[in-house]
Amino acid sequence: MKMEEDETLQGESERAKVETHAAPEIGRRISVSEFLCHCCYDILVNPTTLNCGHSFCRHCLALWWVSSKKNECPECREKWEGFPKVNILLRDVIEKLFSDAIEQRKEDIQQNSDVARSLATFQRYGNDQIPTVPNTGRINPRGGGFFSGVLTALTCVAVVLLGYHWSSREFEEDLLVHKPVAKWTAEEVILWLEQLGPWASHYKESFLLEKVNGRLLLTLTEEDFTKEPYSIQNSNHRKAIMAELECVKTLGVKPPQNLWEYKAVNPGKSLFLLYALKSSPRLSMLYLYLFDYAEAFLPFIHTICPTQEDKYEDVVTKLLVSVH
Repeated sequence: MKMEEDETLQGESERAKVETHAAPEIGRRISVSEFLCHCCYDILVNPTTLNCGHSFCRHCLALWWVSSKKNECPECREKWEGFPKVNILLRDVIEKLFSDAIEQRKEDIQQNSDVARSLATFQRYGNDQIPTVPNTGRINPRGGGFFSGVLTALTCVAVVLLGYHWSSREFEEDLLVHKPVAKWTAEEVILWLEQLGPWASHYKESFLLEKVNGRLLLTLTEEDFTKEPYSIQNSNHRKAIMAELECVKTLGVKPPQNLWEYKAVNPGKSLFLLYALKSSPRLSMLYLYLFDYAEAFLPFIHTICPTQEDKYEDVVTKLLVSVH
């Protein structure tokens, strides 16, 4: 047992001697030329490694960046992203191997005012880049990111819609589409009659003489129109007036007959059609066909694509008016 312990101690002492002699040999093999900066061709001070793998003195990289204003490697011209950091491992190795040379270089650098200014400018640039880096580790206390942007956009849309609504409200209050028939004045009854067509203007004088207001209009029948003072002899005209009068009685107000009146009755739908038909007309027409067939799709189609029968009826009506 004693012999084995002696052999173990002897082996450890020999290994220690080998390592002691090997360390100076390794140190002698590593020279300053292995750690030269390719900008100043001197030993690296605060070595900064770029994305491409090349390392430079930090003050050399700062001087290059200030003069060129380019985020690229001085040697291979490859662009670097983010903000370069000091290679701590490489710095510690160089400072341990060549401490005297590093201390001398640091003293020379500190005495150079141009280098100090360039380093300060370069560091300010790096500090400005920090907020742009996404931080997933904590919640931004200033806002909710995506949801904050959505909320801001919705608020802006709401403000625009409210402004649009209030700006057009004064004009829309005077329209008959918002005013009950019973409250119409004699002038408003004449306005309603004129909007039925050019043929109806022949009968407005008799309505003015009788001072027919909204209440009286609701009591009139087709038989009344055949008598004095109205004397509407054309049966087609009487039927047209009665049909429109029945529609007014049913709705309680005048149905929209032009763009402004339709916009006043349906502000939301008008705004939708304004932007939807402009950006995606086909999808908008499909939507109206599927979900708003009677109130929007059919009137729209009949307006832009009138049938031949309607044209024939218009011609007949004009002829009857001219004869009358």
